[in-house]
Amino acid sequence: MLIQRASLLDGMSADIRFGAMIEEVGDTLAAEPGESVLDAGGGTVLPGLHDHHVHVRSAASALDSVMVGPPAVRTKDQLAQRLSDAAPGPDGWIRAVGYHESVAGELDRNALDQVVPGVPVRVQHRSGALWILNSAALNRVGMAEHADGRLRSADGGWSERLQPRPTDLVELSRRLTAVGVTGVTDATPDLDAEDMVSLLVAHRRGEFRPRLGFLSPGKKILRDDHLDLDSLIAWITDQHADGRRVAVHCVTAAQLVVTIAALRAAGSHPGDRIEHAAVADDGSLAELADLGVTVVTQPNFVAERGDQYLADIPAAEHGQLWRLASLLKANVRVALSTDMPFGRGDPWAAMRAAVRRTTPTGAVLGAHECVSARTALAMFLGHPDQPSRPRTVEPGQPADLCVLTVPPADALAELDAAMVAATIIGGDVAYSAT
Repeated sequence: MLIQRASLLDGMSADIRFGAMIEEVGDTLAAEPGESVLDAGGGTVLPGLHDHHVHVRSAASALDSVMVGPPAVRTKDQLAQRLSDAAPGPDGWIRAVGYHESVAGELDRNALDQVVPGVPVRVQHRSGALWILNSAALNRVGMAEHADGRLRSADGGWSERLQPRPTDLVELSRRLTAVGVTGVTDATPDLDAEDMVSLLVAHRRGEFRPRLGFLSPGKKILRDDHLDLDSLIAWITDQHADGRRVAVHCVTAAQLVVTIAALRAAGSHPGDRIEHAAVADDGSLAELADLGVTVVTQPNFVAERGDQYLADIPAAEHGQLWRLASLLKANVRVALSTDMPFGRGDPWAAMRAAVRRTTPTGAVLGAHECVSARTALAMFLGHPDQPSRPRTVEPGQPADLCVLTVPPADALAELDAAMVAATIIGGDVAYSAT
C-alpha cells in the first residue's frame, strides 16, 4: 500500500510505502502496479496508538454490562431504576459496573435484594477491586450464607464458579481501532497461559485486531490492608531471577512507598513498571527516577472522577493526584493508558485530560501537572516493551499507523478521536471511516 500526501508530526510532507513493515518514506513516491493508494490529503500520519494498561476481557464484558455509577447514575433511585430495567445476559445474570459509594452508600446483598430479588446480580465497584452480589447470585456461586455479599475480585474462588460469559472481542476491536489504537498491553493480574493463548488466537483469527502484550505473570496488585514488604521483596527477586520485569499496582501513597522500598532492596530491572501511581508525594519522584522504572498512569481519571476527588480527598493532597508534569521534570519515564474498562477507553480523551486536567464540572485539578499536547500524544506512541520511548514513522518499523483527517497543528489542538480516518495494523486496514 502507498499513502500519499501525508503530514508527519514534525510537519514534513511524505509518501509512505509499506507491506507488513514500512518500506519507504519519501517526497513523491509513484504508485506501483497493483498497489493500493490512500490519499491522506495533508492529514497527519503517525504511529498507531498503544494503550499501555487495559483489561481486554473485562472491557469486552463491559460492553453489555449495566453502568451504575457517575455520571450516568448519581442517586439511589437512579440505581434502583437502572437495575430494575436491566435484562439478564446470556448467562442469566445482570452484570453491572462502575458503582461508587456516592450513589447509594456501601452496597450489600440486602440492598440489592430489595431492588432485584429473584435474578442473580453482581455489581462491580468502579475501582475493580470489589464485587457486590445479591442473594440469588450468592446461591449460584455456593456462598448462600455469606454475610454481606461483598467479595474481593482478587479472591478468585467465587468467580471461578461463574459460568463463562461470552465476550464480544470483535466489537471491542472495532471500537479500539476506530480511535486509532493498534496495540494494547493487557494488565489483568494472574492471567494464565490458557487466557493469554486464547487472546492471541483471537488476534491471529482477526477477531481482535490490535496487537497484544501482557503484564502477567509479573503483575502484582497491592492492598493497603496487606502490605508485606518482605514478601514483596521476595516476589520481585524471584521474578527478576526468572528474567521477568515486574509491574506493581500502586493506587495509594502507602502502596507506592512500600513498592519503592521493595525495589530498592531487591534491585530494579530496566523493564520494571509502576502501574497508576495515583498518589505520589514529592519525595517519591526522585526515588522513581533513580530506580529507572516506568510509571504508566491515567490522567483521564481527573476528567472522569475529578469532582469526587475534590469532594473526598483533603485539599492538601490534591497536588499529589495523578501527577504527570512533575514526574517528567524529575526525569521519571512515563507512559499513558486508559485502564479500560475502569477508564473510558478513549486515548484522545486521556490526552486532553493530561493537557487540561479539568473535572466533569470544569474545575482544574493540579494545574501544575499539565503537559503539552505533543507530550501527551507521545506517551501513547511508546513501544510495547519500552512504553516511554515513542515509535516513529520510518523504514523498518511495523506498518502500524493512524491516519488523521487534519494536519499536525490541528490534530494537537483538537486531540479528538473523530479525527481518525484510518487505522492500519501490520499493513492491513483495520478501520476506515469511509
